[in-house]
Amino acid sequence: MNHTIMKNWLLLLTTTVLFNGCKNSSGEADAFGTFEATEVLVSSETNGRILKLNVSEGSEIEKGTEIALIDTTLFHLQKDEINAGMKGVRTRIATIDAQNEILNQQIVNLNVNIDRIKNMLKNDAATQKQYDDLTGQVAVLQKQIAANNIQKSSVKAELSVFESKKATLNEQLMRCRVSSPINGTIIEKYAEAGEITVSGKPLAKIADLSLIKLKVYVSGAQLGHLKISEECTVRIDDGKKGYRSFPGTISYISGKAEFTPKIIQTKEERITLVYAVTIDVKNDGSMKSGMPGEAIF
Repeated sequence: MNHTIMKNWLLLLTTTVLFNGCKNSSGEADAFGTFEATEVLVSSETNGRILKLNVSEGSEIEKGTEIALIDTTLFHLQKDEINAGMKGVRTRIATIDAQNEILNQQIVNLNVNIDRIKNMLKNDAATQKQYDDLTGQVAVLQKQIAANNIQKSSVKAELSVFESKKATLNEQLMRCRVSSPINGTIIEKYAEAGEITVSGKPLAKIADLSLIKLKVYVSGAQLGHLKISEECTVRIDDGKKGYRSFPGTISYISGKAEFTPKIIQTKEERITLVYAVTIDVKNDGSMKSGMPGEAIF
């Protein structure tokens, strides 16, 4: 057996021993990796000057808390202009309604006279021409009301356009207020109050550290004994005291083999194929993103 084959056999034997570490008294870890947190880049959805940026790195923040306020002056001026236009349109609608009320009252008055003429016609006290003139006047007034209603519909359409523009402005005003999408910790801040920002430019990075993930790599021999939702133990260094242990749950097992990460330096270890495994751990604040950790299955 040559030297290379002997090394490979020794590596396989060592991996098997590590996997059974929880069953013996050695206390050795089965896998090593680093912690990863769910990180979100928070950006502005509009352009403008940053009026407020009320966060600092390391501070805790709740979902929905306002992080930044972008200058809203231009939008408010546009909204004032739209409100003035809507007021003018409503005045025109009110004028048309008032005209129709007058016309309807005239029709009521004419109908009273028409009824009187009808009775007079029976006694030959009025002429047919008088009756026809009155009914003709009613017809004219009804046509005027119909024309006014057409004009009113057109004016109402103008009002709908204004309302749509106002809704758009209200949405833009809402987007000037940048809020946190998650509960988390501000881990990086990319801007300051007074600076000009543009849509999509990150203002801060937020990490949810309440549930942190430990990403480790295991060999094919270990893979067959692992299942998603299975409990395991995660531990971190605790200075001279040794280790601190936490319960963890396997949340992901890669279905595809890959080469050992580049942080493994020896040639023999680099050529080993491994599988990524993610473990969810409830964080009490001890674990940080990028921090090394160990897993015992």
